[in-house]
Amino acid sequence: MSLAISRKIRFTNKMRPEPLFSYFSSTSTLNGVGPKTRDILSRAMGPRLLDLLFTPPSSFIDRSYTPKIFEITDNVVVTLVVTVGSHSINKNKNQPIKVRVFDETGDLTLCFFKAKKEYLDKILPVGSKRIISGKAQFYNSEVNIVHPDYVLSISEKNKLPLIETIYPLTDGLTQKVARKSILNALDKITPLPEWIEKSILDKYSWPKFNEALIKIHSPIHPSDIKLTSPPRLRLAYDELLAKQVAIALVRNNNQKKVGIAHNSIGNYIDELLNEVEFEPTSSQYSVFEEIKKDMSSPNRMTRLLQGDVGSGKTFVAAMACAYAAESGSQVALMAPTEILARQHLVTLKSLLEPLGLTVEAITGRDKGIQRKALETGLKEGYIDVVIGTHALFQDNTIFKKLGLVIIDEQHRFGVHDRFKLTEKGDSPDLLVMTATPIPRTLALSSYGDLDISTITEKPVGRKPIGTHILPMQKLDEVIEGIKRAIKSNKQVYWVCPLVEDSELIELSSVLDRYNQLKLLFGERVGMLHGRLKPLEKDTISKEFKSGKYDILVATTVIEVGIDVPNASIIVIEHAERFGLAQLHQLRGRVGRGSSASSCLLLYKSPLSNNSKSRLEIMRATEDGFLIAEKDLELRGSGDLIGSKQSGLPAHRLVELDKHKSLLLAADEDAKSIIKNDPMLISKRGKSIRVLLYLFEQDFGIALMGAG
Repeated sequence: MSLAISRKIRFTNKMRPEPLFSYFSSTSTLNGVGPKTRDILSRAMGPRLLDLLFTPPSSFIDRSYTPKIFEITDNVVVTLVVTVGSHSINKNKNQPIKVRVFDETGDLTLCFFKAKKEYLDKILPVGSKRIISGKAQFYNSEVNIVHPDYVLSISEKNKLPLIETIYPLTDGLTQKVARKSILNALDKITPLPEWIEKSILDKYSWPKFNEALIKIHSPIHPSDIKLTSPPRLRLAYDELLAKQVAIALVRNNNQKKVGIAHNSIGNYIDELLNEVEFEPTSSQYSVFEEIKKDMSSPNRMTRLLQGDVGSGKTFVAAMACAYAAESGSQVALMAPTEILARQHLVTLKSLLEPLGLTVEAITGRDKGIQRKALETGLKEGYIDVVIGTHALFQDNTIFKKLGLVIIDEQHRFGVHDRFKLTEKGDSPDLLVMTATPIPRTLALSSYGDLDISTITEKPVGRKPIGTHILPMQKLDEVIEGIKRAIKSNKQVYWVCPLVEDSELIELSSVLDRYNQLKLLFGERVGMLHGRLKPLEKDTISKEFKSGKYDILVATTVIEVGIDVPNASIIVIEHAERFGLAQLHQLRGRVGRGSSASSCLLLYKSPLSNNSKSRLEIMRATEDGFLIAEKDLELRGSGDLIGSKQSGLPAHRLVELDKHKSLLLAADEDAKSIIKNDPMLISKRGKSIRVLLYLFEQDFGIALMGAG
C-alpha cells in the first residue's frame, strides 16, 4: 500500500456518514455522565456511545417472579407488592433497621444496615403500598430481604426492569450507572438504513438493527439476550458482515494490484536442493509450487503458509527467498521476537550463503556504525535477504528493490498491519507464515484476504513425542527421571508460568525453580525469561544449544524461535493454566532430533473438567489442526481471538464457536456484494458503507479506488 493510500485510510474517518455521528459521540454527552463517570465508563467499555451499545450483557436478573409472601422459597429473587407495617428502632448501630411489610398472605422483614432512619421513613412510610424487589432468604424461619434492590411506589412500576441486564464492570462502576448509561445511549442514537436483505431478515425473523440493540439491553424475556436469540444473531451477523466485506474489498484490491513478476529460471532452487542433506516432503514441494506460481504472476502475491510445528515452513521460505533473489529482488523476513529473528538468520545463512547470497539481520540491538552499514547494504542492494523485527520497517530502513516480504508468526498481526509492512517496496509479494494451526472458522474471519497453502506432512524421520500427564505431587519422581536422562546426554526444557514468585498467585516461578534445580544439578542449569535483555537471551539460547546447560528453565519465551535438536524432554508446570495452542507450541520445542522425546505436563489438583479435557487432548494427539479445532470448542473464540493468545481479531458481539454458521453466511454475502457492486454505489452498497464505518472497517473503503 502506498503512503498516499495510507493517508487516505486515515482520512476516511472524517467522511463518516451523518447518521453515525451520535454513535461515535462521547459518553460525556449523556445526562448524568460527568468527567469521573466518563473515565470509568471508558475503562470498562469504551469512550463512545457505540462502545456501550456494543457491550452485550454478560448475564441477567429475572425479577418477573411475583409470588405472594406465603409462596416464597429460600434464595429466590422476588418482586412483591406489599404494605409497610412498622419500622424497628435499634440503638445498636451494628444491628440493622428492620421494616416489617405484609400482604394478605403473610409478612416479611426488610433489613437495612447502616441506613438512616429519615431516609427509610421517606421511601417506606408506614401504611403505604410499595413494590419491593430483591433476594428473599430465610433466617430463623422468617423471610428476610436484606437491602432490597428496588423500593418503588406503585406509580413507579415502569421503572422496574423485570429482566435486569448485568454488565462487566471495573472499579468505581456500578451496575446501576452502567445500565442507566446504556439505556440513555439507546435514546440518543439515530435509526440506520437496512443493510441486510429482506429475505434474510424474514427467513430468520431478525429485527431491525436498532430494535436488536434495544432488545438485548432492555430484554422482555431472558431468551432475548441469549447468544442464539434473534436480536443477538442479527447483531453478530452485522459485525461479521462488516469484517467480511472489508476483507473482500482487500482481496479485490489485491487481485487488481500489479506486482512483480519474478521470472527466475530456477537455478538457485536447484542448487539449494543439491546442497541440503535431506529430501523435502511432497507437501513442501507442493506449497512451493503454489508460491512460485504466484510470484511468477504479474499480480501481487498475498499468501498464507501454515504448517504444524516442525513441518518445514522455514525451508519453504528459503526456497521463496532463492527464487526472488535470482530475479534480482531483495527479501525481508520479519519475526516477532529477536530470538526468532536470530534463529532464522542462522538457518537461512546456512541454506542461502552457499548460493552466493548475502543474508543479514537488523534488530533493535544493532546500533551506530554497524546499523548504518546494514542500512547502506540494503539501500545499495548488497544485501539479498534481511531478517529482523519491527526495526525492518522504520523510516531509515530503505531497500533498493524489495520484491518479497515474509512475515513469520503472522498471528501477531491483523489485516491492516499487512499493508503497512509492505510499504517499503513497490507492491512486493507477501508471504505470511504461522506455526499456529488455524481452525477454518478463524481462518475465514482473519485471513480471508489471503490465499492459503498448508503443509500437511512432517519431515521424514521425525519421531512422535510421548506426552504424559502428572500431578505436581510427583515432582520428585520427575526430577529423578531428569537425572537419568541427563546421564544419557539428553537436554531438558523446564517451563514455568511466572518469572518470579507472586503473593497473589500460587504458581511456580522460573527464579524459584531455577534455584532449586541449581542446588541439584549445579552450573549445568540455565535460565531464560522475557525480562532479560535481548543480548542475554540470545547468549543463553546459544549456550543451551551448544551444550553448556543440561536444563533450561524458562517462561513461554521459548514458545518460538528455539531450535535445539538434542533437547528431547520438556517439562511444563501448571499445564492446566495454558491454552491448547500454546501447549502444542511448547511441546514442539522437542522432537527435533533423532532421539525419542517426551513432554511432561504437570498439573495442580484438583483439575476442572475443562482443564482435564485440554490435557487429555494433548496426550491423545500431535495433530496441531485437530488441537486448534478442539481449543476453539473448549475455550471459545473469546480466549482464542484477540491479543490473549493467537492475536486474531477480537469481536464484540460475536462468539465464533457459537456463530460459525453466521460467519459462513456473512462471507458468502460479502463476496456476492463486492462481486455485484465493487464500488458500493447501489442502494444496498451505500448502506453497507454505513455498516463498515459503524464497525470501524472503513479502511476497506479507501481501497475501492486503489489499483
